[in-house]
Amino acid sequence: MDSKHSPRRSVLIFGGAGFIGANLARHLLLETDASVHVFDNLSRRGVQHNLELLRKAAGRSGRLRVTIGDVRNASAVERACKDATEIYQFAAQVAVTSSITNPRCDFETNVMGTFNVLESARVSGNQPFMLFTSTNKVYGEMIDERLELRGRRYNYANRTCVSEEQPLDFHSPYGCSKGAADQYVREYSRIYGLPAVVLRMSCIAGEMQYGNEDQGWVAHFLYSALHGDPLVIYGDGCQVRDVLHVKDLVQAFNAVRSALPRTAGQIYNVGGGPENTISLLELMDEIETLTGERIEYTTSSRRPGDQQIYVSDCSKLARHTGWRPCSSVRETVAAIYRFWEEHPDIFGEIPARQKVEPVLPVSLVEAA
Repeated sequence: MDSKHSPRRSVLIFGGAGFIGANLARHLLLETDASVHVFDNLSRRGVQHNLELLRKAAGRSGRLRVTIGDVRNASAVERACKDATEIYQFAAQVAVTSSITNPRCDFETNVMGTFNVLESARVSGNQPFMLFTSTNKVYGEMIDERLELRGRRYNYANRTCVSEEQPLDFHSPYGCSKGAADQYVREYSRIYGLPAVVLRMSCIAGEMQYGNEDQGWVAHFLYSALHGDPLVIYGDGCQVRDVLHVKDLVQAFNAVRSALPRTAGQIYNVGGGPENTISLLELMDEIETLTGERIEYTTSSRRPGDQQIYVSDCSKLARHTGWRPCSSVRETVAAIYRFWEEHPDIFGEIPARQKVEPVLPVSLVEAA
């Protein structure tokens, strides 16, 4: 945990009203004396509610600034980066399905948007710490991996998890755009000396997440059960992911920043690891145990680029920083459930099965 008496930090979070960005911003507002600049185009459902939660956390401190803008607007991004000492690039198009139906938007948001952030960080002259969240989708479908079906889940036949040595094999426009962006971040660190770090994330879940079938599946499953909405399972339901609580992810952010310069220029896999895996079918059982609600579901064919199993090897991150996940899958699901119970005003306004909204046109409105 950061000291409230540490030197003042100027933290800029692109996508700062989204799930991960809002959790980081809230941590900074409550646990540090950092000034926090949230930059977001407000295109995703739930983000207005997250902004209200952040304003409550900031109170009258004057430490929260909000810019409504789009990372594809290079001049807006450059203005935002001018005085930042830390930059977190979370703004992204996040769904494989959306990348297939609109690859141009996916490219412009994920590649050009991240390039705009990198260039703005470089020309600012501040050499700010920068963290970019990439994805396990850069490893592709891993179709040559031999798997074993044991009970209601897939397992790797010859290993337990995936390290950073796994070859890149994007297999979708989304994987390609995120992979291109994470390589740009690495090269800006090597060529320009920018202290930047890439985290290739597995399944992140937690409070302030409003999941749907394309992204945020743990929250989506739970809210579907609570709202009595049926699910569509794409595949047989035995697909496995490792799950990481978002608060543990925020601690990973703190860990890599604290371990500079060792972590600068590095790429790390981050997730719950082998100890925190669950299949889709197993998650439905867990939700029924927690809530008493059984999810009704139908099945459909697997979607392009979907991995039957993905489990993060976080050992490199642990070696370099000492970070390890703390929350179990059960604790993570319970935390989302508590968030749902504590915010009936929010969930009365958000349709449980609403699809991902398209990204808004470029705009910039500075907060006073």
